[in-house]
Amino acid sequence: MPIPKAQKLPLPAGIEPAKIQIVMICEAFPKDMRDYFYSSSNSLYITNMINAFNSAGIKVKSISNILGKGAFLTVAVRQSRKGLVIPSAIIEKHSYSLEEELKLFPNTRAIVLMGDAAIKALNFISRRTYKARVVPTGSTYKIRHGKYYFGDIRVFPSYLPTGKNFLIEKSKREMVAEDIRDAFQLIR
Repeated sequence: MPIPKAQKLPLPAGIEPAKIQIVMICEAFPKDMRDYFYSSSNSLYITNMINAFNSAGIKVKSISNILGKGAFLTVAVRQSRKGLVIPSAIIEKHSYSLEEELKLFPNTRAIVLMGDAAIKALNFISRRTYKARVVPTGSTYKIRHGKYYFGDIRVFPSYLPTGKNFLIEKSKREMVAEDIRDAFQLIR
């Protein structure tokens, strides 16, 4: 099978790749790109992430604040989902773009995988790079406290914070906040 051509996304203005130490990977683009992290200051994705950061005790008010704290937000699949589950073939295809994007941040110390597609995408990259998956299969609540590494980068499997249900599901909000807090403890 030929290797798909990686889709390069331009980095949003103001990002200094050398200052990024945490990469947070969500599942896919929103159906409406106005809801993406870098689209507007009140997009659904960034509103939820600001809530998650503040719940983690990391006070932020904007995407600029998040970037300034050394975290970059991205997605594993560079298209919107077309159903409840993103097919593995689609995730694998887009993992090449994610792999190229990760290379832009040489000082990454932690990767937070937010959702099943993000976990699968990094596992595809890890199999190509290290001949083994980085995160074992299993329910997120069972695996999220394990210590996983992609090379020397600590990996945190977590839940998806970008959907409309995020603010309703208190237990998932608490777990996402805990995972963000744990990732930030590595860079303090």
